[in-house]
Amino acid sequence: MDVPRKGAAKGRMIRRTVFAVVAIAAVSVVVWGARQMKPAAPTVDTAPWVDTVKRGEMVRQVRGLGTLVPEEIMWLPALTDGRIAKIRLRPGANVSADTVIMELDNPQLELDALNAEWQMKSADATLQDLAARLQNLSLDQQAAAARVASEMQTARLNAEVESKLGEQGLSSDVKVKTTKAIADELQNRSRIEHEKIGSLGQSIEAQLNVQHVQIQRLRADWELKKKQVAQLKIRAGVNGVLQQLGASPAVPVEEGQRVAAGAILAKIAQPSKLKAELKIAETQAKDVMVGQIAEIDTRNGVIPGRVSRIDPAAQNGTVTVDVRLEGQLPSGARPDLSVDGTVELERLRDVVYVGRPVFGQPNSTITLFRLDATGKEAARTPVRLGRTSVNTIEVVDGLKVGDKVILSDMSSYDAHSRIRLN
Repeated sequence: MDVPRKGAAKGRMIRRTVFAVVAIAAVSVVVWGARQMKPAAPTVDTAPWVDTVKRGEMVRQVRGLGTLVPEEIMWLPALTDGRIAKIRLRPGANVSADTVIMELDNPQLELDALNAEWQMKSADATLQDLAARLQNLSLDQQAAAARVASEMQTARLNAEVESKLGEQGLSSDVKVKTTKAIADELQNRSRIEHEKIGSLGQSIEAQLNVQHVQIQRLRADWELKKKQVAQLKIRAGVNGVLQQLGASPAVPVEEGQRVAAGAILAKIAQPSKLKAELKIAETQAKDVMVGQIAEIDTRNGVIPGRVSRIDPAAQNGTVTVDVRLEGQLPSGARPDLSVDGTVELERLRDVVYVGRPVFGQPNSTITLFRLDATGKEAARTPVRLGRTSVNTIEVVDGLKVGDKVILSDMSSYDAHSRIRLN
């Protein structure tokens, strides 16, 4: 039979106790070690945008979107009231100075022009009639003066004959004096008649001048009315392209529409003379100056240019900057074409710079992920930035030449100080 050994149960209890204590201690060590370990760095699946810090020349630029606009624009207004009778051309048509774009209709103006023409012709006929009557009056006066002069000569001869007869005693003193008085009277009448010829000539000239002035006034009125009738045909006035009908594309003019004098009927542009109007953020436009070099990208070629004007006022957070184009326009360049423009502000010599991060603002401090030597991991590093350009930014502190940093948007990893690149 089995004989129980003394102390066996007690030994088992001791062993179990020891095993439990050892197990608890091991678990505690494992838990403590796990707590002391740093969390694993998350892995970035997509390849981020990485750039290398460099030293050298950095070109500061600002960029803005805009459109090509004509340097010279001709707005065609209605010079008189009227109704649009016919529109001959539509936007996009090439026009010359004499090209008729549309025709207006104004019957009252045409009637006024016809009446003015007949009034002028009537005044012209009146002038001719007046000139003829005054000419006859002048001839009558000349005839009267000639008749008196002839009578004066006859009377003077009679007076001389009577004077000689009186000296010989063959004529009485009364007759001699009478014939002499008649000759003297006719001489005075002849002088007066000749003076009347000169006075009548001045009167004739004055009357004719009055009628000439009247004709000139009526002719000027007729010319004005005739010009207004001619202006019912709206001509381009310059060589170019018809841009739009009406004051704006949203409110075009149509046939049958009545327009008042001064209403805008069409817009003519010269496509060979274009400039770029760029919209630049007002925070960046403070450094833009007239004369700076610019480049305009038309998506079909890049055109060099220079800043020619800066709008003094900002609208909707942007400033309008005009760029005069100095290169040949590429094919397809036309007014209202969307373009992308870049203005060169300055060239910074011997500076440390890097590609501009997504959230990189001038004169600010941000954190960027800097890659380690292996290029497999990146640690968050504070970086102080300086002046900015379109694609680059100056590094003031935090990075050295040759460092590689991630420029992509890494805001989803703000809770991590390190990341692993896949």
